[in-house]
Amino acid sequence: MAKVHPNGAVAPEPTISSGAAAEEQPPAVLTVWRKSLLFNCDGFTVFDAKGDLAFRVDCYGSSRRRAEVVLMDVAGKPLLTVRRKRLSLLGEHWVIYDGDAAEHKSSKPLLSVRRHVSLRASSKTLAHVTPVASSTSAFVVEGSYGRRACAVRDSRGDAVAEVRRKESVGDDVFRLVANPRLGAPLAVGLVIALDEMFASGRGSPRSLLRRTWSA
Repeated sequence: MAKVHPNGAVAPEPTISSGAAAEEQPPAVLTVWRKSLLFNCDGFTVFDAKGDLAFRVDCYGSSRRRAEVVLMDVAGKPLLTVRRKRLSLLGEHWVIYDGDAAEHKSSKPLLSVRRHVSLRASSKTLAHVTPVASSTSAFVVEGSYGRRACAVRDSRGDAVAEVRRKESVGDDVFRLVANPRLGAPLAVGLVIALDEMFASGRGSPRSLLRRTWSA
């Protein structure tokens, strides 16, 4: 991550593709840093395989219960809005919108992300991802986000995105492999939703039972 300055490349649009052309493209290998490059900001900084800045999230304030998070490209253009919604005492629901949903009320929802709730400690399912604006089949997130070892899988069990550990760099820097079927922006959007769901010990059923909702 020695090179953090953007090279001016335009980030791809957040779309879900199921065509043969997407299957032929190589996956995008990204490095995710759970830190903003701006002073006194919380967020994410995402680099591409060449080490260039690809995406960023800059959140002012230190609250870990944000109502929404905006993913931007290198120039600060909003690509996605990840917004938290309340379902029930035992559920957490995030909707990923195209662009800046707060500024543009007509922003279309792309994905719905719902936490999987199970009292079985052995359950490997973390969340369920449902496309909202397309007929694409739903996805399931399996593994452990806390250990930086999880995958987003389609109905066939194939991974469309994977979170992998990077050697000897801790939990705040990890790899994200995004299949072209899902695309890099939406893969980062899912990471944002997972981080809000499972960071700071919020992933266990007991923590859900203790939580009182304020949103």
